[in-house]
Amino acid sequence: MNFLAHLYLSGENEKLMVGNFIGDYVKGNKYENFKGDVKKGILLHRQIDFFTDNHLKFREAKKLLVPELGLYSGIVIDLIYDHLLAKNWNNYSNLTLRKYTKWVHTVLLSNFFYLPKRVQGFLPILIQNRRLESYATVKGIQKSMEIMSRYTSLPDKSEKTITIMADNLPFFESNFASFMEDVISFVKNNDFD
Repeated sequence: MNFLAHLYLSGENEKLMVGNFIGDYVKGNKYENFKGDVKKGILLHRQIDFFTDNHLKFREAKKLLVPELGLYSGIVIDLIYDHLLAKNWNNYSNLTLRKYTKWVHTVLLSNFFYLPKRVQGFLPILIQNRRLESYATVKGIQKSMEIMSRYTSLPDKSEKTITIMADNLPFFESNFASFMEDVISFVKNNDFD
């Protein structure tokens, strides 16, 4: 799961949302430096990632990208899942995606001091470019992949990935819907202290 899904799975608890948002940037036992629901959100993030990586639907989706992306296929499926969540947002939330992302931006900015330096550095750009909203379009998700390939070791195969996604869209839609149902249930039925 990528940013949008992690935020969504935090529910309405703002501190939990902050922790879940920064989960990838708090390594090892550094989560102990955080308190309360921020700490719980970091642990929630890790549990969602573990659940996702081991879920049959996620593994099935990865198989379509492994020939092109190898070990990076999981990272790209995370982005595709965020695209499908954004694209089908009204199936998951009563708020519009725009209203939701504005609320998320407000929450993250009002908790800026909790964010690791790296996150503080990219948050203004994420907000300015309306990145979470952009996930709803193919162009937006492709741009996110291109940006990631410039700043991480992700190979720049965004055009090929978009073609694979388009050629297999019914599969990805069904796969994601089934996975999302399971991950929502997982989060609702577990306590992440």
